[in-house]
Amino acid sequence: MSKLSELEVFVQVVKKGGFTAAASALDVSKSHVSREIVRLEERLGARLLQRTTRRVSLTDVGKAFFDRAIPILDQLEEAELAVSQMQSEPVGTLQITLPSSYGRLVLSPIINDFLTQYPQLNMELTFADRRVDLIAEGIDLAVRIGHLPDSSLFARRLGTLEFVVCASPAYLADQPEITTPGQLQAHACLEFALRYNRDVWSFIGPEGEIRASINHRYLTDQGEALVDAAVKSLGIIYVPEFLVTEHLESGTLTRLLEDYMPPPVPVWAIYPHNRHLSAKVRLLVDYLVDAFRRP
Repeated sequence: MSKLSELEVFVQVVKKGGFTAAASALDVSKSHVSREIVRLEERLGARLLQRTTRRVSLTDVGKAFFDRAIPILDQLEEAELAVSQMQSEPVGTLQITLPSSYGRLVLSPIINDFLTQYPQLNMELTFADRRVDLIAEGIDLAVRIGHLPDSSLFARRLGTLEFVVCASPAYLADQPEITTPGQLQAHACLEFALRYNRDVWSFIGPEGEIRASINHRYLTDQGEALVDAAVKSLGIIYVPEFLVTEHLESGTLTRLLEDYMPPPVPVWAIYPHNRHLSAKVRLLVDYLVDAFRRP
């Protein structure tokens, strides 16, 4: 049991980023956390953590140990759930990261509905468009949009995201008509800073797939900021349709290039390959897949 205690303390220190936060999460003293880490490192004969006055980070040996510790604790949790016949009523905490705009506007309501069905389940939810390191940050599940460069992650496709190109009537009134993607280069374009292939907008048109280079006047990592800038007539945007549905319906923004549609972009649920897929993670993924299938 002392080995399991050391393991749990070590994992919490890494996940929470320090001894104080880990002590709070485990409801023990900071000195207890420190003793467990020292005992673990002495038993292994290796330094697992680098400590400074401001932060705690993993050594190379520590990262390798952490990667192996996570599935051990996950499988222990699953074994306890099976013995206590709690698989049908999941308990514990899910740590999830979602893309900022899409997460808040589309996914959060789905996840909130999921939580109402499982009152014993807790959720730690963060919104980030950056590429979160799921293993290092102890994330159970992430939702990502588009290209998946990291082959070390398992992924399940949830659905697709439709994109549109649009601008305000006031901006278009002072500009030449846009009939083909190639003409975008002569316009002020407003670009998403974290786009996989930035400053190149893709379309599917009568001639097949087209990649149009653009010159961005405005660059941001926030989708809502792009929409606000377009409404203020600063230029043309290429954004997910859910961000501009109301503006298109009200006429605040006008859809462009209707003969050249942006290709749909896949939406994925991902989790680490070395993480046992727990019942609660599986339930959430299944719930998300089902929600995407509903009209």
